[in-house]
Amino acid sequence: MEFKHKSVLLEETIEGLRVKPEGIYVDGTLGGAGHAVEVCKKLSAKGRFIGIDQDQDAIIAASERLAAFSDKATIIRSNYCYMANELKARGIHQVDGILLDLGVSSYQLDNEERGFTYRVDAPLDMRMDQRQSQTASDIVNGYDEKELYRIIRDYGEDKFAKNIAKHIVAAREKAPIETTGELTEIIRRAIPMKMQATGGHPAKRTFQAIRIELNRELDVLRESLDGMIDMLGDEGRICIITFHSLEDRIVKTIFRKNENPCTCPPDFPVCVCGNQSKGKVITRRPILPSEQEMEENPRSKSAKLRIFERHRQDKE
Repeated sequence: MEFKHKSVLLEETIEGLRVKPEGIYVDGTLGGAGHAVEVCKKLSAKGRFIGIDQDQDAIIAASERLAAFSDKATIIRSNYCYMANELKARGIHQVDGILLDLGVSSYQLDNEERGFTYRVDAPLDMRMDQRQSQTASDIVNGYDEKELYRIIRDYGEDKFAKNIAKHIVAAREKAPIETTGELTEIIRRAIPMKMQATGGHPAKRTFQAIRIELNRELDVLRESLDGMIDMLGDEGRICIITFHSLEDRIVKTIFRKNENPCTCPPDFPVCVCGNQSKGKVITRRPILPSEQEMEENPRSKSAKLRIFERHRQDKE
């Protein structure tokens, strides 16, 4: 199956990065290299591009798409949480721009055997990195009712989380839940029919919750963002596209904290905590897809782009 993924907010992201021809740019979620190709086109012979992805299929597809830029592009199979180590191992300590396009790719959703989609019956997998041993099946069959309820409530933001968790536990007592189709049917039985008629696909939120938990998506983002901002050179930018309200909240909060890290009580006349701003938030409000983009690519509907610009005191 060909790795197809329509890059969301492509022009807005490339514009937000403000690519310098001789700069060093990192895409931490390389995917099918849609954004990467546009960055590479703007680089001179002295510029460098580093693409990181944990999905082997993405690595293969991106390597083909970036073949024309092999003199300046380096592709690494890893998780973006190891970005600093991967770059240091290649002698890079500072970069001019970082890009993250979070969530699941069209390819991963459309490739049935990966088990990301509730639209076909497939093994419960959902691993973004297939070197990982734990799968979605381990969560569905192994987590207790309280843990299932927590992830479906918190990561799926589903108001029927308690009932869904109860139904999953009851069903697996009879036999292990092995496929996406089986799980989808269990979820359907847990949600009132009248709600199913209006609220989109009933399994969407639970599948999202299991995927986020399995791949530690929110933890990785939360633990990596400060370090990525630290890697930026003066006036370097980080552009992040999110597709989930919890991801967006993490990005918004961490960007604001890096802009204004002061922890002094509001009634203090002067700052005494000594925390210095690392830069400024460029997007007071997130950049959203245009009506045209949402029409052409329905998967872009929940996308939000936020941009932060680094300002170094040391001007290295």
